[in-house]
Amino acid sequence: MLGRTYETQNCSAARALEIVGERWSLVIIRHALFRDITRFGDFQRCLGISRNILTARLDWFVEQGLMVRQPHVDGSAYQEYVLTDKGRELQPVIVALTHWGDRWAAPDGPPVVLRHAECGGQVRQHTVCDDCGEQVTIDAVEADPTAHRSDTATHG
Repeated sequence: MLGRTYETQNCSAARALEIVGERWSLVIIRHALFRDITRFGDFQRCLGISRNILTARLDWFVEQGLMVRQPHVDGSAYQEYVLTDKGRELQPVIVALTHWGDRWAAPDGPPVVLRHAECGGQVRQHTVCDDCGEQVTIDAVEADPTAHRSDTATHG
């Protein structure tokens, strides 16, 4: 059984996976982002996920600051799990993963198309250079392990 942490890795991707890398995690976040689901029962009904797994994931998201638990807006006894800014910022990750899945893991084509709510156009994820604004291809990206925190303050 794999552990939850990557203590030996000095890697932001590995640390992010500690938070959202368990099975069901990104699917729950996807439903909160794109289907506006906030109630436990609605997550369970839509996803067919067991109560214990859903409870663990939602509690973890609250603990990690991806969601907040609050009373339902209708004043009922129900609780809502609402995405925070930190949770909403996973949207581009889910868009990129969806497009990768559409290309490499959807033999019958995309099951869902992500569209711009304003005009109906299809949404795509792109990698763009902060300095020159050019769209960057996969083979034109390099990792710089010597970058300092002061550099990231000026570049994102």
